[in-house]
Amino acid sequence: MNEISENSPSGPRVWRVGALCRAVADALDARFNPVTVRGEISGFSRASSGHCYFSLKDEAGQLRCAMFRRAASLLDFNPRDGDQVEVRGRLAVYEPRGDLQLVVESLRRAGQGALFEQFLQRKARLEAEGLFDPARKRPLPMMPTRIGLVTSLGAAALHDVVTALRRRAPHIEVALAPAAVQGAQAPAELVAALHALYALAPAPDVILLVRGGGSIEDLWAFNDEALARTIVKSPVPVVSGVGHETDFTIADFCADVRAPTPTAAAELAASPQMLWLEALDLIDERLGDALDRRLDVLGQQLDLAASRLGRPSGLVARQRLGLAHQAQRLHYAVVSKTERLAHAQRALQDELPLKLARSLAQRRDRLERIGDRLQLLDPALVLQRGYAWLTDEEGHAITSARQLAPGDAVRARLADGTVAMTVDAG
Repeated sequence: MNEISENSPSGPRVWRVGALCRAVADALDARFNPVTVRGEISGFSRASSGHCYFSLKDEAGQLRCAMFRRAASLLDFNPRDGDQVEVRGRLAVYEPRGDLQLVVESLRRAGQGALFEQFLQRKARLEAEGLFDPARKRPLPMMPTRIGLVTSLGAAALHDVVTALRRRAPHIEVALAPAAVQGAQAPAELVAALHALYALAPAPDVILLVRGGGSIEDLWAFNDEALARTIVKSPVPVVSGVGHETDFTIADFCADVRAPTPTAAAELAASPQMLWLEALDLIDERLGDALDRRLDVLGQQLDLAASRLGRPSGLVARQRLGLAHQAQRLHYAVVSKTERLAHAQRALQDELPLKLARSLAQRRDRLERIGDRLQLLDPALVLQRGYAWLTDEEGHAITSARQLAPGDAVRARLADGTVAMTVDAG
């Protein structure tokens, strides 16, 4: 059967439905494809197959879109209703319903191209300067008493943070520094709000910088370089809770802690009051137990002391017995030392004279032997055998002929006297 009926001689061509749908699809393909469209996501859903379906709309129209699993797997964020996006794809006709649809091949946030490139360049430069260094970041205080909060007065984030803090820690004071969180004036107001909190006395223990989610344009104020440097100079830890879990800004990288949402920022900054109350109850219980144990020990010591004081005679008897024992030991020691001293005296009286007599006899024999040796060395005995002892006029001994010269006066000592002589030429 032919898809298109033959022309009637009296009227226009009659199309079959399927054939017309294909003809329209061919015309769209030839006229528009590929096509890029910008709009707001509405009715986004992801099927179990991995395909995504949504509508793209603006104030003047709406277009059904289908994004199949392969293209959806390449997304680097989770699309949500209300997101402004740019899609690239091909217009087609879904023949079973005759609906016009856009088969999406790629999807990105609107304006993300230029802004995202600027974000990456700024992030790389500030990271190279060390603004994101983990070693610079500080831990959050365990028990803050005052929390600084920077956000817009009209933002849902303000309600979320205050509600979370009232629920978890109603005793903590909140110091609010309002600022715009979107628009051209937002960066300067955010910087001024932070400086206002820095100047408070007393200063807050931690500062929360928060706002709700949005597109990259909505969050752009939190990518400001001046804001980044102001966060780094904070005297207290800063928690950044900007956007949703998939949103990242330069403020997140500069902050000491990054929270996925404003509510999460409040929960990170303040532990539940009930948790500390339970900890105090536990400490109180342990202190009570320790005090009871100490009182028990002291009670036992008191009982023992009382029992000893109740029978003083026994204590006195034991002390007397000990003293008697020590006196007996002292008596034995004195007697022993006296006997040893008497024995030493008797020994000296009996042996000392004999030892002295033997010592004197030995010394006398020694002196006699030394006298005999000295007599044998007497020079007079040598002179008696015909020898003479020559000296010069000063009395110095002459022992060599080389000491004398013709005409020198010398003295010769003989056995019976001294003779003066003169040296002749030899």
